[in-house]
Amino acid sequence: MPNPTAAMLVIGDEILSGRTRDSNTHYLAGQLTERGIDLKEARVVSDDATAIIAAVKALSAGYDHVFTSGGIGPTHDDITADCIAAAFDAHIDIRDDARALLQAHYDRSGQELNAARLRMARIPDGAALIDNPVSTAPGFSIGNVHVMAGVPSVFKAMVASVLPTLTGGAPLLSRTLPLMKGEGDIAGPLGAFADEFPGLSVGSYPFQKDGIYGSNIVVRGSDATVLDRAMTVLEAKLSI
Repeated sequence: MPNPTAAMLVIGDEILSGRTRDSNTHYLAGQLTERGIDLKEARVVSDDATAIIAAVKALSAGYDHVFTSGGIGPTHDDITADCIAAAFDAHIDIRDDARALLQAHYDRSGQELNAARLRMARIPDGAALIDNPVSTAPGFSIGNVHVMAGVPSVFKAMVASVLPTLTGGAPLLSRTLPLMKGEGDIAGPLGAFADEFPGLSVGSYPFQKDGIYGSNIVVRGSDATVLDRAMTVLEAKLSI
C-alpha cells in the first residue's frame, strides 16, 4: 500500500515579502518522512482570504492530510481560522473549551483575556483542538486539515501533538553517494540506473569544492534491502 500523502500551506505576507524565513516546512518534511507520510506539495499564500480558501480546498481534495502554519493569532490580519471555516462551510465562533484554556493561561500570568486574545478561541464547528503546550492558544483539525501557528516553537509543539494521531506508512530511507564528477559526466548512466529501479527516487545534487564540480547522488526508498542492492549497482555503473 502506498504511504499517505500530505501538503503544507504556509500563510503570511511576511514569508512572501522576505521578512521572515519559513522553517516550518523543512521541519514538517522531516517529521512526516519519519512517520511514513509523503509530503507531496508545499504552497505559500498571502494574507488574502480568497487565496487561502482556494488553496485549502484544492489541497484538501488532493491529499490525505493538509498542514497549515500562520495566521491564527490575535491581530486583524490573522484570518486563517475564518478562511478554514469558509472552506468547510462551517460556522465559527468563540468556543467554550478554547476560551477556558486561554482564561486559565492569562489568569496565571496576571493578564487580561481581552477581545483581541479571545480571537484565538474562535474555532470552526466540528473541529478538534490541537494542544499547544508552549503558549496555550490551540490550533485545530477539521476534516483532513490541521491548522497550526506560524511561530516555529509553537508549530513544532503542535506537530508533536498531531502526528501521533495519524496513521503513517513505511518511513522513507535514503542513501547518498558523493562523486567528484559533474552532472554532465554522469547523466547518461544515472538515467539508466533510474530506469532500472523505477520504485526508487533518484536525485542528483551538484556542488563545487576547491574549483572541482561534484554531485551527491541521493537514492530514496522504503525497503532497505532494495536500497542496498541499488547502491551496489549504482557504484558499478558509475565506475566507483
